[in-house]
Amino acid sequence: MPEVAKNILALVLSIIVVHLFYAGYVWPESAALIEASRAAGQSAPRNIVVILKDWEQEIAIILMFWGLYLIFEKSIAILRERYLFNVDLLDGNGNGASGNDADMAATLATLEGLPEKIRRAPLVRTLMASLRRFLITGDVHNTSETIEASVDAMAQKQEAENSLIRYLIWAIPAIGFIGTVRGIGEALSQADQALAGDIAGMTESLGVAFNSTFVALLISIVLMFLLHQLQRLQDGMLVDTQEYCESFLLNRISTVGATAADKAGES
Repeated sequence: MPEVAKNILALVLSIIVVHLFYAGYVWPESAALIEASRAAGQSAPRNIVVILKDWEQEIAIILMFWGLYLIFEKSIAILRERYLFNVDLLDGNGNGASGNDADMAATLATLEGLPEKIRRAPLVRTLMASLRRFLITGDVHNTSETIEASVDAMAQKQEAENSLIRYLIWAIPAIGFIGTVRGIGEALSQADQALAGDIAGMTESLGVAFNSTFVALLISIVLMFLLHQLQRLQDGMLVDTQEYCESFLLNRISTVGATAADKAGES
């Protein structure tokens, strides 16, 4: 399934699950608590269902679950491919690639014959691009530049993919502030009742304002922490990819190039 379709499906599932939870539990329970407090002449209690009852909090929680899916899906994909860094992917025939053109061409053919899921891994893509450049130019410096360019392209791709998560982290507090404005506006519209001695409506509206901001800011803090952990994994993968290519590819072709130069000098 394409990544965009999976992301949309995750959003739809988040909407359905959270809305069913609200309709089945949060709204009936909060309505009962508020009604009981009004009958007793008290303000609405600071219960979790009362804090979560408004639509701003519902939207924030929906976006939270969507953001969690996006973060964990990317993190799991990185962790699932970590084993590749412990495998000598250039040892295509099991005898150890010597680094000459014939061995490199055979290794490239082996990499291109891997299953698509493995072939799409950033490390494998970087190796294939570097091998192609080496087979075309036969130059170690050009191959090294290809590795650096591939790593830079991967970093830019990851930055672009994380933009949606950053948007969610920005949008959730904004939704909370919408609830703040709405609650304060409702409270001001009930100022006459408060002056007459009935402050229940005003306190309930102020509760809407503060609760929405509280929930939204709390969610954004959690998502921001998880995003930083994801970026740490991504940066580590980029560093490991460059080190792997230098250790397993550049060392081989540099040794072959130095040996060929020595033989030419002796002759």
